Parts: sequence; C-alpha cells; structure tokens
Amino acid sequence: MPRLFRIWFVCAALAAMTSVPASAQEASDPALDPNDAQPDFYVTTLPTTLRLPVHKLGFRLTHRFGRPLGQGSFGDLAGDLFGLDSGAQVGLELRYGLVTGGQFGVYRTSNKTIQFFGQYSVLSQPTHGLGVDVVANVDGTNNFRDDYSPGVALVLSRELGGHGALYFEPAWIGNSNLSDASTNDDQTFVAGVGARARLRKNTYVVVEVSPRLAGYQPGAALISFGIEQRAGGHLFQLNFSNGIDTTLAQVARGGTSYKDWYIGFNLTRKFY
Repeated sequence: MPRLFRIWFVCAALAAMTSVPASAQEASDPALDPNDAQPDFYVTTLPTTLRLPVHKLGFRLTHRFGRPLGQGSFGDLAGDLFGLDSGAQVGLELRYGLVTGGQFGVYRTSNKTIQFFGQYSVLSQPTHGLGVDVVANVDGTNNFRDDYSPGVALVLSRELGGHGALYFEPAWIGNSNLSDASTNDDQTFVAGVGARARLRKNTYVVVEVSPRLAGYQPGAALISFGIEQRAGGHLFQLNFSNGIDTTLAQVARGGTSYKDWYIGFNLTRKFY
C-alpha cells in the first residue's frame, strides 16, 4: 500500500508540472468541455467512450475490499467495519491523450498485474448518433513477466442528452485460463452491458454486467453497481461488486459467486 501511494503522489506531481497553457488548437478541442452524460472513463470496470483531450492526463485509483459482505455473522461483519478492516486489491492507472480521439495508458493492481491499453474513437455521437471506440490491451502477471492475456473490445455508447448513457461492449480475451487444467478453453468472449444515470447535477448511479458468451467461463459473471459524485475534475464512486478484479482479462474470469458482494470505490482525476 505505501508503495502504491508513493507512485500516486509522484504521478500527481508529474501531472502538475506538465499542466502548461494549451495552444489555440488544443483549447478548441471539444473533449475539454465537461460531459454530463459521460463524466468518467469507466462505468465501474467497463470503459466508456469519453475522450481524453490531446496531451492531457487522467488518473484512476481503484480499491476493492477483500471480505464479502455476507461472510460470517452481522456482529462479526460490523466488528470488521463491514469489510473495511480487511485486505484490499488496489489499482493505479495513468492515461495520456496521444492524438485526437486516441489515448493510451498503464494500469497496475496490487496483485502485481499490469495492463497496457490503447483506445481510439472511431465514431462520435454528435456526428453519427452513436459513440464507437476500439480498445486493445494486454495483461501481464508478476509485474508483466508472466501469463500475458491480450484483449480487444468494441465500446458502443448512446448518450441520453445530459442524463446519462447506455453501453454495449463485446470483447475477446485470449489466454484467459491461467490455472484450470480440466478444460482446453483458453479464450473468452464477453458481452458487457452498462448504464449511467444522472440523478442530480453532479450525482450519478451506475450498473454493469459482463456475461461470458463462449469459451472459458469460470465462476459467475461479474456484476457491479454504485453511486458517484463529481466535483470539478474529480469523480468518486462507491461501488458493490460480486468480485474484486478490474482488468479486462480479470473480468473475463468472472466474479466469485452471485452470493458474494464486496465494497469498493474508484477515484478519478482529470488534469484538464
């Protein structure tokens, strides 16, 4: 944990130093304007089609507490502060706007999984009535030394004015089976579905589910829901999921069960 937060503070300092005045072309980038329908780059674990302005930075902190809310008696759970005293899986992400509509980044979780990803906007809703992005990534365990799992996803979004957005995200993940020798399946096809609804000016609710359609399908489909609050360039989300994993390959491996629910949160900071 201390090491992760040291990385966070170093990245924040780097972002502050790189926040230089924008050129006239960059200042006219529509991605700089707040998007009330899509205030974040993720629903909970599934990506959105929110664009990152050119040469700008975004950070994300994810945190999933490791104790299921249904484990043990209520008194025991309350004594553990509803799972907050348990261990957690933490992740840190840094993303950068490389070109108009294109962004790339790196995400590391505390179980030493590193994910590199790139995302490009193919269609935007203002022009075509539908947002379409392509996302390509690869996971590597043991600090990207072992067990590489590539993935490709198509992200389709429909903004509902300023009231929220709907998402459909078919994806393919390779090398999704890292340990089950009882099956020859080694790839997974996922059809993620998500929604975000705006309750008040800066308050939203989110829900997503990632059923596996074919291939390696252990455990239960990952489900998440939550409530979030936006404050300037920050967005804080309190969420509940039936699993603690957050990368695309981890989503393909599913949650623990439909009876286990974990408290978590996401914190996003946009530096623009």
